[in-house]
Amino acid sequence: MTEQDRHQQRQQKLKDKVDARIEQAQTEKGIVIVITGNGKGKSTSGFGTVARAVGHGQKCGVAQFIKGTWECGERNLLQQHGVDFHIMATGFTWDTQDKTADTQAAQAVWQEAKAMLADPRYDMVLLDEMTYMVAYGYLDLDEVVAAIENRPTEQSVVVTGRGAHRCLLEIADTVSEVKNIKHAFDQGIKARKGVDW
Repeated sequence: MTEQDRHQQRQQKLKDKVDARIEQAQTEKGIVIVITGNGKGKSTSGFGTVARAVGHGQKCGVAQFIKGTWECGERNLLQQHGVDFHIMATGFTWDTQDKTADTQAAQAVWQEAKAMLADPRYDMVLLDEMTYMVAYGYLDLDEVVAAIENRPTEQSVVVTGRGAHRCLLEIADTVSEVKNIKHAFDQGIKARKGVDW
């Protein structure tokens, strides 16, 4: 048997397994994706998922927590394609150092997010950096979980941020953890437009 024959046999076995799994996956519904962990790329992944949906003609909305005081390349692009944005726009909590104002800002964005989560016109809603809002007590965990669980059946939700609460992990259909191996900032390299924001 040649190397090509062995390769073809291995690939055929793999194909058979993949095809069987595809055949078994018959449920049609929107999904909940949680992208968490300490590495760079959680929001980028969430926005990439939104971009994919927009590319298929789907209606998307974004609730952006924490970030928002500076230009955002994803927002610049996606707003041109009909994506609705609701932005906390206070920056990082260590900059504001004002829990009351941060809580009020988070609650205002959350009200907009809840409206999108209840609206069947939205195929996808991104709750960017929302995990922090739950961890800091700015948003009520039970209310967040209920809004996600009671969304329209076909709507998908992407939640990003470090330290996702176990309840969010439990209701998620897909959970990805972004692990930090190395980061340019740790080497004293400044954040770059188009790469980091």
